[in-house]
Amino acid sequence: MSQRPYTVVLVIPTGIGATIGGFAGDALPIARAIAQISDRLITHPNVLNGAQLYWPLPNAYYVEGYGLDQFAAGRWGLRPVHQNPIGLVLDQGIEPDLQLRHLQVADATRATLGLHLTDYIVTDAPLHVELRTAASGATWGTLQHADSLLRAVDKLISQTEARAIAVVARFPDNLSDQALQLYRSGQGVDPLAGVEAVISHLVVRTFHLPCAHAPALSPLPLEADLSPRAAAEELGYTFLPCVLVGLSRAPQFVTQPPTQSTDIWADQVDALILPETACGGSLTLSLSTSRTQVITVQQNQTRMKVSPDDLGISALRVNSYLEAIGAIAAHRAGVAPAALHPDLSRIRSLP
Repeated sequence: MSQRPYTVVLVIPTGIGATIGGFAGDALPIARAIAQISDRLITHPNVLNGAQLYWPLPNAYYVEGYGLDQFAAGRWGLRPVHQNPIGLVLDQGIEPDLQLRHLQVADATRATLGLHLTDYIVTDAPLHVELRTAASGATWGTLQHADSLLRAVDKLISQTEARAIAVVARFPDNLSDQALQLYRSGQGVDPLAGVEAVISHLVVRTFHLPCAHAPALSPLPLEADLSPRAAAEELGYTFLPCVLVGLSRAPQFVTQPPTQSTDIWADQVDALILPETACGGSLTLSLSTSRTQVITVQQNQTRMKVSPDDLGISALRVNSYLEAIGAIAAHRAGVAPAALHPDLSRIRSLP
C-alpha cells in the first residue's frame, strides 16, 4: 500500500519586509526546490508571483492568504481543478492607456498560454487605494470604495462563469523617494504588498472564490543599481501575467459538504515552513496545534518579531531554506533529526 501524499505549506507573509520573499517573486526558487521533494506544495501568491515572471509547478496550489488561514483552521478545504475561468476587475481609476495595456495582457494570456478569461468589468467608481505603514515598518492600506469592488465582483460571478477573480487597482505613483529607493536596492519593505492583501482578503472572504491582485502603476525610470530581487517588477507595464497564471489552476474552496476524495484538508499537512520571526499569524497558530511539523528559517528576517518561543510553539529551527529542504527530506523519510547529528545521546529511561 502506497503512503499518502506528503504535503508542505510554505508561507512568507506579505508586506513585512522578509529578506527572502519580500520582493518580486524572489521566493520562487524556494518554492521550486520544495515542490521537488513534496507531493503537494500549498503556498500563496506572494511566494509564486513574479510580475511578468512565473514558473509552472504542477503540484503547487496557489491559495490566497485569507483562504489559507481558513484552510489551516480546518474550516475550508481545497479542491484541485484543471482550469478556472477567470473574471477580470479593472479599477475605474486606471487611465485609458494603462487600462488598454492590461486588456492586452489578458488577451495575450488567452492567445499565448491558453488561459480561460471571461468578460472583464470596470468598477463603477475609482477604488482610491491609500497606502499606509505601521510603526513596525510593515505595510498596509485601505480602499475608499471597497463597495464598488464588491459590486463588480458580484456582477462578474452572477453574469459570467467566473470561478476565480483577478483585480487590477490603480496604485498611487507618489511613493516616498526614500521608501522606493530602499525597495529597489533590495533593502526596504514592499510598499504595495500590504494593501494588495487587503483587496484579495476582502474578495475571498465575501465570495469564497480564489482571488489575487495586480497593481496598476506608471513605469518607473531606469535604475542602474537595481537589486536583482526587485528587478522582476520593472520589466514592463503590468504585474498581471503571474496573477492570471496562478489563478488559472488555483484550487476552489470547499466550505460545506459534500466533500470529495481529492479535497485537501488541514489534517493532511505534514510540514509548515515560515520565517523565524513571523509566527504570529492565525495559520501558524492553527497548524502548530496539529501533527504538522513546524520549520522556521532564521535567515529570513522580517519586520515582525514573533518567534516560536514567544508563543510556546514547538518548532524545528533551521538556519536556511537549504536546511529546511533537508529537514523536509528527513521528515518525509521518517528519519528523526537527532539521528543526523554525530552526538546522538543514549535512549533514556522514563522516570
